[in-house]
Amino acid sequence: MTATNLWYFDIDEPLKIDTGDEAVEATPDPVTLRILRIANIANNACLTRLYSSPPSASSVAILSSTASQSRGGSPLRSRWVGQPTDVALLDLLDRFKEHDARHGFGHKVGEIPFSSERKWMGVTVGDIALDGSSNLREVAYMKGAIDRVLSRCDTYLNKDGREMVLDSRRRQEAMEACHKMAKEGLRVLGFASGPISRRTRSFGQNSSQSGTPSRPGFHEPHASHTEDVYKGLTFAGLVGMSDPPRSGVRKAIKRLHRGGVKVIMITGDAETTALAIGKKLGISIPQPREHTPNSIAINPVLTGDQIDVMTDEELEAAIGNTSVFARTSPDHKMRIVRAFQARGDIVAMTGDGVNDAPALKKADIGISMGLQGTDVAKEAADMILTDDDFSTILRAIEEGKGIFNNIQNFLTFQLSTSAAALSLVFFCTCLGFKNPLNAMQILWINIIMDGPPAQSLGVEPVDPDVMTRSPRKRNAPVLTWPLIVRVLMSASIVMFGTMAIYTHEILTGGVITKRATTMTFTCFVLFDMFNALNCRSESKSVLRGEVGLFSNTLFNWAVSLSLGGQILVIYFPWLQEIFQTEALGFLDLVSLILLSSCVFWAEEGRKWWKGRDMRRLGGGYSQVV
Repeated sequence: MTATNLWYFDIDEPLKIDTGDEAVEATPDPVTLRILRIANIANNACLTRLYSSPPSASSVAILSSTASQSRGGSPLRSRWVGQPTDVALLDLLDRFKEHDARHGFGHKVGEIPFSSERKWMGVTVGDIALDGSSNLREVAYMKGAIDRVLSRCDTYLNKDGREMVLDSRRRQEAMEACHKMAKEGLRVLGFASGPISRRTRSFGQNSSQSGTPSRPGFHEPHASHTEDVYKGLTFAGLVGMSDPPRSGVRKAIKRLHRGGVKVIMITGDAETTALAIGKKLGISIPQPREHTPNSIAINPVLTGDQIDVMTDEELEAAIGNTSVFARTSPDHKMRIVRAFQARGDIVAMTGDGVNDAPALKKADIGISMGLQGTDVAKEAADMILTDDDFSTILRAIEEGKGIFNNIQNFLTFQLSTSAAALSLVFFCTCLGFKNPLNAMQILWINIIMDGPPAQSLGVEPVDPDVMTRSPRKRNAPVLTWPLIVRVLMSASIVMFGTMAIYTHEILTGGVITKRATTMTFTCFVLFDMFNALNCRSESKSVLRGEVGLFSNTLFNWAVSLSLGGQILVIYFPWLQEIFQTEALGFLDLVSLILLSSCVFWAEEGRKWWKGRDMRRLGGGYSQVV
């Protein structure tokens, strides 16, 4: 996150801050200095270890003792560590060549920490006299959402640094400036400060505690500190911060949409900012529409305040056409997850903070960040992204779909082979023929011929177009009707083709010979190999090059070893005695290959016909949910 815009009253356009590594050469005016000072004091980021010096009287007095620690050991561009917003503001301080003034102030009187419900944070600092007493004035520093900050201000700073009365016209002007920056996708914070009189300072039982640890030379804040002191402040200005998405996120969201996955964004940012970021990410945002007797209203963005006034039924109806949720709290996230689940959707929720834990636990699939995620979020999640990259979710979905497809292909091959063998024995028995395969041959087929090729189907590379197919239903069976039809079709071809060879050999020789059983045995094995080639993909053609012949090395090795073993069984004398086989001529092998390949051609024809139907319907597999 980077601070890119700075605005205050009486300037034509926000000050654009270069995001490069160079410092800002211009001398900051009084209002800019005030904004920088507030951003500095109301801040909990601290120096990284690389820039930290050994403890001294000045360093231990830094008021950012509640700063977050970095996680994951990822390289840091900034010399500060903490929450991204705090780090961006201190980076802005560095850009203007201003020093960290927190160690130059007195003791921290109190702190109101930021929360998603409050949407602002404040720090109260008191000066210290030479004798160590706190008899000088105390000053409140505040940053947060523009509406929350303005509501606690009575005056503002003009461009000359003088305090003026903050009337409704000026409030509207500040809101419009905020809205303009938010439309660019910037996260906008307002800044205010002001002295605290003895009359407005109060301490109560229900106030927040700053939680600053005791250190040598560090003055403890008051045990309790209320929000009442943050009133009658002077508004200084706005800072807009850019948090561009990672490269590849927009492409990942587009592919998720194609796969029937609805991507929604739940954020604490303002509505305008959230909508702008959603458009940058490529999230599908519908056009707004008013409620009519014939149609329901469509709200492209729902805010937390709107969710608060909705019943569960109203929220369930509204979220079907909403992709962006702004100004939300942890309670809102829980309601959104429940509403989607009530619609029958499978919900995957991402999060990294402690407040995200309830929603992560409630979601069907909770996904926590591995680098920046808190321990609480990781414990509540079902999955952890070790690289904090949203695109990894896409790869996980692709891998999951690929595994499911491979399981179905494995079952198709195994079931079709077993069904063909059983039906072959059954029909030969019904027709009064002797069993065409002996026990050793059946064991050879089941263990050697079927096993390795079937196992290699489990590591078939994921189909690049797997995300173009719609998601499965929660209760969708593995054995689907299309799969059963494929099994029956392949098994029938294998069974009738093998029986044709068997009956032809019997009718030609008049008796069952080793040649007849060898021809039948080899024919069945070759049918198996062609059938395994078919089962590498349910819809992609090997003949058209949609499935690479050499993309699955393990499959090629398995088929090659199986065929090599079959050659040994036919031509190696010692194995001939065990399996009751005899050597076949070259023309015999050619005729068997031509016959057994018919299962391959039949399956290729089915795939071509299916692809023809899909192309006629528009070339897609699914419709975006």
